[in-house]
Order: sequence, then C-alpha cells, then structure tokens
Amino acid sequence: MTQDYLDLDVRPILRDGGEPFEKIMEAVAALAPDQGLRLYATFKPIPLFQVLGRQGFGYAAREIGGGDWEVLFSRADIPAETAPAATPASATPSAAGASDWPAPVQEMDNRELEPPEPMVRILAAIEEMRPGEVLSALLCREPMFLLPELEKRGHAWRGGFEPDGETYKITVRVGETGDKA
Repeated sequence: MTQDYLDLDVRPILRDGGEPFEKIMEAVAALAPDQGLRLYATFKPIPLFQVLGRQGFGYAAREIGGGDWEVLFSRADIPAETAPAATPASATPSAAGASDWPAPVQEMDNRELEPPEPMVRILAAIEEMRPGEVLSALLCREPMFLLPELEKRGHAWRGGFEPDGETYKITVRVGETGDKA
C-alpha cells in the first residue's frame, strides 16, 4: 500500500526567524488515519521525532541539499526509524554522561516569555559562560528549535517536563557535547 502524505514546508517560517511547531501540530491533527506528513525544514528536526513518536509516528529523514531536510512521518506504512514513545529528552545523545555535571552556575525562568525570546536569552547567556559551566532554564514548552542549535554550537543538554506536566526544564553544559550517533 502506498502512503499518502500531506506536504508541509516550514522552511520559509524558519528562515524568517519564526517557530513553526504550532503549524506542524495543526497539520498532524488534520491528518486522515491513513495519511502521513511530509515535512520540509532547514535542519534535521530531531526533537520532533520524539514528539511525534509519542503519538505513534515513525520517521524517515533525508537531507535534500543546502542544509534542508525532508522528513516523512508515518503511522505504519513506510520503513521508518521509530522514535520511542517513552524516551525522555534527558536520554537524548546530547545528554550522555550528564549525571556527573556540576551544579548550574546560572538559572533562568523563561516561562512567561514568548518565542523566540527564551531561546535568544539562553543562547546569549551561554555565550558569556566558560566551557564546562552549566545553565538551567525553565520554559513553558519543549524547546524544539533550541536543541539543534545547542548541538550545532557544541553544547550538551538534557531536559524534560517537570512533574507538573507544563514546565520544561533544560540544563545546558557549555562547550561540551555528548556522544553522537
């Protein structure tokens, strides 16, 4: 059986500095039961694999040139790398070895800020920190676009939702990365 896909190109939103997470989730909610999502993005959206994996989607990703990516999200009908539904963000490759991190030297509460301000504040703060130092931040949502940016800049991170289910806590170790697959 051939998979039918809804196409969503978020590259213009990303290039304009916007955050397309809401648009992506609206598209996923609008999918028919036998339909998948074909997403075009300006980076490999690794955090999205986990988010949609919790909703029963597998994925197949390929770089299509110029740093752009095509990702096929499917419920069942394509060979896919499946994102485990129960994997917390703290188990991502970037967090390997994070149990021996020092206490945070800076803590931020960004829950009241609108995107992209939390990301901007976190990136600015870690630019002022020394390698090996740790920053902790509270957010009102999972930082989908911050995570690949941290890895691109060589910082390790771990994160996940707090027990209240609404607060996302991220911890960043400056200038160090975890093991990458």
